[in-house]
Amino acid sequence: MKKNYIILLSLSMIGFANAQENENHIDEVEIHARSKVTKEREEFKKHAQSTEIISEYEINRNNPAFIEQSLGTMAGVQVEKRTQLGGQRIVIRGYGNDQKFNNWGVKMYLNNIPLTGADGVTILDDINFGLINRIEVIKGPAATLYGGGSGGAVRLYMQPESKKGVFISEQFNTGSFGLFQSSTSATSVGENHSITANYGHIGSDGYRPHGKSIKNFYNITGEFKLNPNQKISLLASHGNSLEQVSGQISYDDYYNGIDNGNFAYIRRGAKTKFITSRVGIGHDWKITPNFNNNTTVFYTGTNGERIAAGANETSSFSNYGLRSVFNFNKDWKHFKNQTEFGIEVQQSQSNITNYRYKSVKNTEEPVLRPLYDGSYLKNTNNQSNYFAVEKITYKPWDLMFLAGVSINQIKYNREDLLALPGLFVINGKDYYNKNLSFDKKFKAVASPHFALQKTWKNQIFNLSYSEGYNAPTSATAFISGLNVTNDNLIAEKAKMWDFSIQGLIKDSSIDYQFSLFNINIKNKLTQLGGRIPNAEQTPYTYWANTGDQKNKGMEISVGYSHKPENLFISKIQPFISFTYNNFKYSNFSTYLKEDGKKADVYVYDGKNVIGIPKTKLSLGLDFETKIGLYWQNTYNYIGSVYTDFANTNKVKGFGLLNSKIGYKHTFNQWDLDIFLAGNNLTNQINYTFLFYGNNINDSDQDNQYNNPAVYTDITPGASKAYFFTGFSLKYRFNN
Repeated sequence: MKKNYIILLSLSMIGFANAQENENHIDEVEIHARSKVTKEREEFKKHAQSTEIISEYEINRNNPAFIEQSLGTMAGVQVEKRTQLGGQRIVIRGYGNDQKFNNWGVKMYLNNIPLTGADGVTILDDINFGLINRIEVIKGPAATLYGGGSGGAVRLYMQPESKKGVFISEQFNTGSFGLFQSSTSATSVGENHSITANYGHIGSDGYRPHGKSIKNFYNITGEFKLNPNQKISLLASHGNSLEQVSGQISYDDYYNGIDNGNFAYIRRGAKTKFITSRVGIGHDWKITPNFNNNTTVFYTGTNGERIAAGANETSSFSNYGLRSVFNFNKDWKHFKNQTEFGIEVQQSQSNITNYRYKSVKNTEEPVLRPLYDGSYLKNTNNQSNYFAVEKITYKPWDLMFLAGVSINQIKYNREDLLALPGLFVINGKDYYNKNLSFDKKFKAVASPHFALQKTWKNQIFNLSYSEGYNAPTSATAFISGLNVTNDNLIAEKAKMWDFSIQGLIKDSSIDYQFSLFNINIKNKLTQLGGRIPNAEQTPYTYWANTGDQKNKGMEISVGYSHKPENLFISKIQPFISFTYNNFKYSNFSTYLKEDGKKADVYVYDGKNVIGIPKTKLSLGLDFETKIGLYWQNTYNYIGSVYTDFANTNKVKGFGLLNSKIGYKHTFNQWDLDIFLAGNNLTNQINYTFLFYGNNINDSDQDNQYNNPAVYTDITPGASKAYFFTGFSLKYRFNN
């Protein structure tokens, strides 16, 4: 009934719009609104489903390294992080917080390079967010163009400079918690080239005990025009990231503003360290006036080290492949045809050693278990996506119909490098009587996308249906604690109806977006907990298809750009974004598994989805003056959330007030921007990361919460106001 209502409402609006419009004339849209709106409208038309953009202006409302502050202002998007500058997890329309760490279910890109590996997992610690100058978020299943992903797609961009000349620039920040941040760039832009080289550094002692962050980045981005029809793009980067990990604390400590960290993490020197090299080379070719191709080949190599309360892990990871997209456009008298088709293939390989710590109490030094209690695995993952999208536009009505489909497949192989005969035979006893090797291949999945889009004057109406899927990864498809393959797992699927309007009103100075959506997720993949009965009661986790999830919601974003006449203030720019979520479980149940047997089944039908607030609100108010002074204010509120499936533990919501005041001026060949900023100005207790569902309760005896009834699944944010100041200086050489 609701689907029919949405369809009827959409068609009624389209019909009304067409009746009001001159059949032979389509108004040209002149943009007077916020600077991001032109590109946002373009991407909304392209993807034909709810799409929003964070421009360089929005990113720089705060320190770009605190990406959660800027991206979190977007309706329908949450960003969590485990440390001050790392462990980011992006959640879109309630999807993406299923794993304890990293990102899963949301596809991510840097320029045209997939950040998401062939196993479907994304790590963002090695990204220099200080160089990102645009972020696009496609909300909900976006499998047609971007492969598997029930949550959607996030595209990060480091765009080349377009203004001709030779530039050098320096950006510097310092502030609370020992923050020291610098970014040095050299840029050359000519008739046929644009190239920038950058070195970036950021370090902080952190607002938590054992919370230091140190990152160093080297980046080269460029674009080179070969001839009027061809150009080459380049992105090359090298990053070294170290994040100390303080671990989770109890709710009592959190609400009382006490943060001593988690002793089990701190005593073991918990940290995450990544050394990453990444390169992507793209070729854009206008083959004919109506037909072009864009192809990118890419490679990423990462050496990682992770120390947590229970494990010491090292890894060597590589991911490589290509993405190639063809576009064909053709105009007839009354019709316009746009065809987009292509392929994305990638393969990742990794060697991972994982040594386990003993759960012991009050030891001076961490105690490792024998080598045969750990693992040494070689993984090979392959993912391929083939897609095609057809758009037909009836030009007199500016009415577009889209039909698209993608074919997605994933497979992987894991080889247990410790499963060698006799390797751990001691006095005739085999202490490694297992083999964690296995192969897995999932059937190819077809994911369709249909949309009906109508443009009427400055308004764009869009009704779409899209599907996405997430296949189990190599890590989820095996229960290490029981030494068995998780053969019963099947891929989860998501189906979304989305009705969205994006428009400009009142002489195009007010922009808005409005979305209603309904996402049904089938065969939800969930991480569960259990115990193996042995001397140490070693905890283990496994994955299961636990049922269905129904995500219904509304998103509203409004912005206004006003330029007063004959006043000291040159621009006033407020914005608001509001999210309402009604996310519920359906046919959803979990069970604890012991020795491979089912036990204690729990049913959670009708319960609220964990980690997702009913409401989320962002407000902004900016002022610019004619002499260069500016003042930017942001307030982000997130409502209360449940952390357990039974909805017995509710974490209170909070609101953060941030403000930035600065001065911009251009003189001779110099551009100067100097500023002072403060975050959490009202001293609110807040969190940055939560463990959800069965991913709770730190059972290690070496922490200070050694009580099974005390949950330690909360990572607090800075509970007091903190500040930073800095400048950006650019010098333009004479041509």
